[in-house]
Amino acid sequence: MVIGLVPNLHTPMYFFLCNLAISDVIYVSSSLPKLQSITITQDNRISFAGCISQMYFFLFSVACDIFVLTSMAGDRYVAICRPLQYTLIMNRRVCVTISAMCWIFSAVNSLLLTLLTSGLEFCHSHEISHFFCDLKTLTALSSSDTTSREIFIMIEDIIFAFVPFSLTVASYVQIISTILNIRSSETRLKAFSSCTSHLTAVILFYAPVLIVYMKPESEYSKEQDNLISLLYVAVVPMLNPFVYSLRNKDVLDAVRKLNARIFFGT
Repeated sequence: MVIGLVPNLHTPMYFFLCNLAISDVIYVSSSLPKLQSITITQDNRISFAGCISQMYFFLFSVACDIFVLTSMAGDRYVAICRPLQYTLIMNRRVCVTISAMCWIFSAVNSLLLTLLTSGLEFCHSHEISHFFCDLKTLTALSSSDTTSREIFIMIEDIIFAFVPFSLTVASYVQIISTILNIRSSETRLKAFSSCTSHLTAVILFYAPVLIVYMKPESEYSKEQDNLISLLYVAVVPMLNPFVYSLRNKDVLDAVRKLNARIFFGT
């Protein structure tokens, strides 16, 4: 809302931040209300349709977060490594196109994974050892042969998760290298400060996800995984607004101006 109401924040970085905020709202809304309901009522049942719907929106928002964070890394790369061409490259049309691709690819990817999971059979048990319907948990719970689905999911993870993560890392390698070559310490600090919020969000998002999905099976612990999952499902989306506001001078100034306009008419 602040970004939409303050013209000074109508830039590519804050445009992508709006996309991240909307994705995070879907993110937490897909799982936390049901968890709160279970906690209050002690009724831990969920319908099959409800479970599949929850999984779809969760996968959708996770994929969208990944794509938007990657887009923001690209924006920071152009801003710091190619500053003279920034307005030409990151124009309104390019930003809208990238944003639309993020949402479309996320929707299609989530739909494919949801359709694959909805066709599984669950004959041996209907008890989900998790606080939400997760793709990994449902696949492990199924009594069907999931070999082909697991191979597809592995390929899909490489395309939709590892590649964006690699692009983000590569962008920051170039960004940090460029910043270190800047002679002026003041300019160097200013350039680095423009990336810290996004870099913090990337670390907060990827760290728990990589711990859950990349650790060896010998160290598998359902309780530990559930605890880490709660971290990236609930805590990380909650921290993002603080990361992008309390650590961002432009947003803080915009909030002050907006408050002055609302309460004092100035």
